Amino acid sequence: MHERSRRIAVSLAVALLPLVGSAAARAEEKPRVAVFGFQLIDTSPAPPTLEERDRTRRLGEALRDALQRSGRYEVVDIAPVRAKLAGMAEIRDCNGCERALARELGASQAGYGWVQKVSNLILNLNLVIEDAASGHVLHAGSVDIRGNTDESWSRGLKFLLEEHVFDTPPG
Repeated sequence: MHERSRRIAVSLAVALLPLVGSAAARAEEKPRVAVFGFQLIDTSPAPPTLEERDRTRRLGEALRDALQRSGRYEVVDIAPVRAKLAGMAEIRDCNGCERALARELGASQAGYGWVQKVSNLILNLNLVIEDAASGHVLHAGSVDIRGNTDESWSRGLKFLLEEHVFDTPPG
């Protein structure tokens, strides 16, 4: 009986080996994320400056770069949907269009953010990463920053990533 039990155990282990291997491979796969960058919402008395528009663009580039460099994500190229994006006012208010665009790009997640400028002293950075299929928010955060400078925006993004993306489990 002992020999028979051993053979059954070995047979079962051999039969389950492909499942274990595929589970391990899935665990090592990085989620593909489409990062749609940041948008500037200016509620201050003064109109947005060229510097702020440039900072907003660079913030999106920095987000893409940080996610890719983290080794936790595979950031997909959004160039194939740029024309569609150009025709949209605000991706954060488009009723799930960001998820549809992410899926179109072969991504399982969609990332985007916005900067709200209250005044030249008070700004708020917001970041969301959501599941492209369900819309479930995987990571989200908001940080108030003081000062409208390259350094304050960069520090704000660094804080969002460290506190709300890299140090927290999804969901």
